[in-house]
Amino acid sequence: MKILVSGAGIAGLACARELGARGHDVTVVEYGRGLRLSGTPIDIRGDAIEAVDRMGLLTKVRARRVRMSERTWFVDGAGEPVARIPFAEVSDSDDDIELLREDLVRILADALPGTAAIRFDDSIEALTDTGGRVDVRFASGRTGRYDLVIGADGQHSAVRRLVFGAEEDYLRHLGVYFALAEHPAEAGTGGANAIYNVPGRMAGLFRYGGKAVAVFQFRSEAIDHDHRDLDAQKRILLDAFAGHRSWRIPELLDAARVDPGFYFTSASQIRMPTWHRGRVALVGDAGYSPAFLSGRGTSLALTGARFLAEGLQRYDTDHAAAFARYEARQRPYVAFAQGRVDGGRDRMLPMTWEAIAARNAALQEADAGAA
Repeated sequence: MKILVSGAGIAGLACARELGARGHDVTVVEYGRGLRLSGTPIDIRGDAIEAVDRMGLLTKVRARRVRMSERTWFVDGAGEPVARIPFAEVSDSDDDIELLREDLVRILADALPGTAAIRFDDSIEALTDTGGRVDVRFASGRTGRYDLVIGADGQHSAVRRLVFGAEEDYLRHLGVYFALAEHPAEAGTGGANAIYNVPGRMAGLFRYGGKAVAVFQFRSEAIDHDHRDLDAQKRILLDAFAGHRSWRIPELLDAARVDPGFYFTSASQIRMPTWHRGRVALVGDAGYSPAFLSGRGTSLALTGARFLAEGLQRYDTDHAAAFARYEARQRPYVAFAQGRVDGGRDRMLPMTWEAIAARNAALQEADAGAA
């Protein structure tokens, strides 16, 4: 079949790899001018490891493994370590793999078969499902006709909006925002990764892959903003940390001010009664974002791509049966991942100084008991 995939993130690339390897003619259309490589390390957990293995990529993935989370400490205002991240609690097993997002993106992109191609700097502007095909008009003015369209274009999916309706119909805001900025002055320096809390907020400095990044999280009700307006996003972050000058918060905010690659997003879930309609299906955050607090977004993207491709292989041209099987197999993984966010939020963002102290004391006690 001739298949269009919207989005060249992890979900889109995994779909292109899985579908192209099964002989489908796959085009990936990507809004950006290149692959997005920025982002903190991601995790591959549980059955997603098997999905990577079946792609023949597990050896390459394991070779790029990092251990950032194991080297992360909560610190006090003087920068002194006070408690470790409870790695055993946030991992599914010792087999979980943590690696840089850019490494996984490159591995998947390099593994695309000749039947799959990426077209950058373009996006879907309109689509019409005629029953026998999907007619697509792109922002570039191009048009195309496809047997299937797969929306793998993230939490703010254009495919979902065009086919299923407005984002607000499916969005569940979890009361947290996340920001990331490169900190070149700290690149290549040693030391543990550090997280510092003030009530309802977290600022951190993470080092990995020869670079350093300032990381922020803060609690907030939903904020109306343009997710493509970089200056507006920076103002939101600066306002959230206004008046906080302890530890290295001013320095990290300065890094955010000047970073042209600044990244900002909400901790939000996408919850939908179905991920397919006609000849269109959603994979990854577009259909079932679990929020970064779950630590399982990458794993859902990988299992989703695998189950979708296996469904289409099993049912051949019966896309309706293939989509239904994909959804039935993926739904339990999504339910589990989306149910895991509350613990992560409370651990990372205690609401009071007393709660911060209690969290640290509990982690110290657990660490001592495990020694």
